[in-house]
Amino acid sequence: MGSCCNKIEIKSPIKTVWKTICDFHDMSWAPQVITSVAKVGDISGDEVGAKRVLNELFHETLVSLDADTFTFSYRIDDGPGPVSSSAVDKYVGFVKLTEAEQGTLVEWSSTYESENENEVADFCNPIYGALLAGLKDTLSSS
Repeated sequence: MGSCCNKIEIKSPIKTVWKTICDFHDMSWAPQVITSVAKVGDISGDEVGAKRVLNELFHETLVSLDADTFTFSYRIDDGPGPVSSSAVDKYVGFVKLTEAEQGTLVEWSSTYESENENEVADFCNPIYGALLAGLKDTLSSS
């Protein structure tokens, strides 16, 4: 099973960071990375089962959301290249916030099955890094 993980510490309270990222349909905090978010279906972005399409390429479903532990997970149903439904199985992304000395530690990780696990990691790690940098930039400027 493949995996990747990126982390960043943000100088904002955990509840502020959570409020910014907990809506599965709102990724306005990463405008450099996510140019479009299309809500799919009637389920709201704070309910398990919510679906979205990012940048017209990544089809994702919210699998879990826990405001008490500041965590959520999602699966990629289909996407480009190494995360397409024909190239990867059981792709689950996981976001976890924990209180840190200077604010909040944000961890973005995933696990998946693929014949090309390194290719998936090489594809996803820069995206996770850019998303975390976007989150930090957004919260630093607010």
